[in-house]
Amino acid sequence: MELSTAVKGLSALAQDARLSVFRLLVRAGSKGTPAGEVARALGITPNTLSAQLNVLSNADLVRSRRQGRSIIYAANHNGMGELLAYLVDDCCQGRPEICAPLADVIARAAAREHAKDTLS
Repeated sequence: MELSTAVKGLSALAQDARLSVFRLLVRAGSKGTPAGEVARALGITPNTLSAQLNVLSNADLVRSRRQGRSIIYAANHNGMGELLAYLVDDCCQGRPEICAPLADVIARAAAREHAKDTLS
């Protein structure tokens, strides 16, 4: 990942409403959530939400798809993974135990995502 791409992703997340939107979409899993539900859940007006989703989408952290009359938004797990990998790429300095807590968090998140997909 290029530095400019990482800065764009981090900048997109460096705002209260956008971070809340992104976290909600991460929790929703790969099935995503309609824009109207995101707006209601977070108490954000539709036009403000649209602007926030546009910033997240331009940073490659959110994907959208049309489903009937709704637009479904989902976190782009590949984009998020690339950003996280960029942030921790040099952190272990040859000592994997330094990053072990992060690996545990990732494993728990993957298990939750798998459970959600299995239940859907």
